[in-house]
Amino acid sequence: MTLRTSFAALGAAAALMATLAQAGPLDKSECIAPAKPGGGFDLTCKLVQGALQEGKYVADPMRVSYMPGGIGAVAYNAVVAQRPAENNTIVAYSGGSLLNLAQGKFGRYNENDVRWLAAIGTDYGAVIVAEGSPIKAVKDLVAAIKADPAKVVFGAGGSVGSQDWMKAALTARASGLDPKSMRFVAFEGGGEAITALQGGHVQVYSGDASEAEEQIKAGAKIRVLAVMADKRLEGSLAGVPTMKELGYDVQWPIIRGFYMGPKVSDADFKVWSDTFTKMMATPAYDKLRAERGLFKFALTGKELDAFIKERMVTYRKLAADFNLRVAQ
Repeated sequence: MTLRTSFAALGAAAALMATLAQAGPLDKSECIAPAKPGGGFDLTCKLVQGALQEGKYVADPMRVSYMPGGIGAVAYNAVVAQRPAENNTIVAYSGGSLLNLAQGKFGRYNENDVRWLAAIGTDYGAVIVAEGSPIKAVKDLVAAIKADPAKVVFGAGGSVGSQDWMKAALTARASGLDPKSMRFVAFEGGGEAITALQGGHVQVYSGDASEAEEQIKAGAKIRVLAVMADKRLEGSLAGVPTMKELGYDVQWPIIRGFYMGPKVSDADFKVWSDTFTKMMATPAYDKLRAERGLFKFALTGKELDAFIKERMVTYRKLAADFNLRVAQ
């Protein structure tokens, strides 16, 4: 090796070391959606992917990857046990994730085993049917179930006790029906459930309003009968009544956000937290959020931790009310 070659090699090594030293948590970032494409987790990741890129908070576009299994359990366990210190990886969660945690569906881990990064918006439950369904209103749905529960099959992103199941169970209870008499088919996520709905394999899907809105924009032949909000939503679903309007006391807000591994350093976690706080305070972010049917709900830091703990208490009580398993 010549002297010139040696200096060239040393220079290349120094440049590489400098690049590595400058690499931060926002570089080559990844968002894990804990389901197959097309559902609420996918929507959550893509919202932030676009907001980070548009606001120039990241040099490289965030990569969205999919890790289906157990309605979030596989991703949760993978991040806690196998990828706990990855400073450039965030994972989408929803109120349904917290509900599953409350029932012990994520195995031995609980809400204290990850770092809750941000809540980026809220969605609401929705009663969804195929566009050509003979069920034209919630009253038709209730009448059909009363006539023959076996003929009305609900699609749910998750099994008994999941968020989608809970929305249907609350609807049944408010209608004077026994939730145990209703038929359910479990899917890995909202994308699969909506595909089954359009194919006639299930008659109803108790999904999410923003998810339905995005699917309709993409050409899905579905119709929203009602939303589980405290008031009518804005945008393309403004004409859809609330369950409360129709005489059913059912509301189901759905928080959406992100968590990180338990061993991510305080310094790197702060970079992410500060970035989210700054990004969510901009009109540009509000526009992107609204375009995806999400309503304003922005929390980070101690406020988010307190909110998560409060919701876990609520979800454990709700699970107990329906005689479901409750994790302590």
